[in-house]
Amino acid sequence: MTEQIDVIVIGAGAAGLMCAATAAGRGRRVVVLDHARKPGRKILMSGGGRCNFTHLHSGPEHFLSANPRFCISALRRYPPAAFLELVERHGVAYEEREPGRLFCRESARPILDLLLSEGRQAGVELRMGTGVRSVQATAEGFAVATPTGTLHAEALVVATGGLSIPRMGASGLGYAIARQFGLPVQPTRPALVPLTLPEHLRRPIGDLAGISVPVRVRCAEAEFSDDLLITHHGLSGPAALQASSYWQPEVPLSLDWLPGVALHDELAEARRRRSKRALHRCLEAHLPRRLARVLCDLEGWSGPLQGFSNRGLEAVAQRLQEWRLTPAGTAGYAKAEVTAGGVDTDALSSRTLEAREVPGLHFVGEVVDVTGQLGGHNFQWAWSSGVAVGQAI
Repeated sequence: MTEQIDVIVIGAGAAGLMCAATAAGRGRRVVVLDHARKPGRKILMSGGGRCNFTHLHSGPEHFLSANPRFCISALRRYPPAAFLELVERHGVAYEEREPGRLFCRESARPILDLLLSEGRQAGVELRMGTGVRSVQATAEGFAVATPTGTLHAEALVVATGGLSIPRMGASGLGYAIARQFGLPVQPTRPALVPLTLPEHLRRPIGDLAGISVPVRVRCAEAEFSDDLLITHHGLSGPAALQASSYWQPEVPLSLDWLPGVALHDELAEARRRRSKRALHRCLEAHLPRRLARVLCDLEGWSGPLQGFSNRGLEAVAQRLQEWRLTPAGTAGYAKAEVTAGGVDTDALSSRTLEAREVPGLHFVGEVVDVTGQLGGHNFQWAWSSGVAVGQAI
């Protein structure tokens, strides 16, 4: 069976559904293809099932890309306030956790329902459980072969996402299509992902699994202050996930275990009071007991404060506030929230996300080399890029 339509969208995730509804709302006949049985599975599991659907202050400084300015056009034309207006129009109950981070109050389902409703009202046709066998350029646009027939359209939108969470059907199809049409692809890697510990730290640190503490972590040019969660295999929690997007193999992280604490002054004052307490007991004022003891054991610090010179206390404070750790790696795509890297933005128009050398071919969302920090920025990129393409095709 051969079918002629206006727009084919490959991928029924956040960006693909947003793009399809926008394009159909302009009178275009749109078909969305996805090999999964149900749409928006990643939406439903995100944010602990409550979907951190945007960040009120999302801007280019919250994104990682080979071209950091690429996202500006789409974000300006469809900012967080625009999506929030859509959320409120659909009566979705939401709440703000931490400044700017918006979550559904009960479950993520209303966000998916919102997208499906917008698409349904505009006439979007969803074809789930429909894999893509091949994509070819034609004189009139593109031909996409599926198990049930071939669709022809003048515009093709690739909204296939990245490689994250393969158990939910993630694949490299979007990157393969880009390469097929001669578009460069920036190297991909897991992002917003737990970091694993080197062998010599797996037991002493891993045995502290379940402990969560506020830290400041620095990696390359990025710095984040948030909670760090110790797991059996490594480091997780917001601080580690944020740093992971910027981390490269064999590059050390710098951890400040006591952000905002004038540690040297506290220790020096305790010594002046002739305290007989051991160093690890003094650290327990700010750190969980087991963590304080393990850090002291790893550094070889023992005995009462009276045994430390002033220079020794300075060294202790500096070490704990610039504790260097080189992760062994990451937990991989299976545990990554997103994929960093992707279709090179130099090959795309920042206004329409159309391939410069292939008219009618567009890429949206995670498949593009635009990766947001934790906090709703990746969903905002999905909405903004989806609208940008939907308005252009």
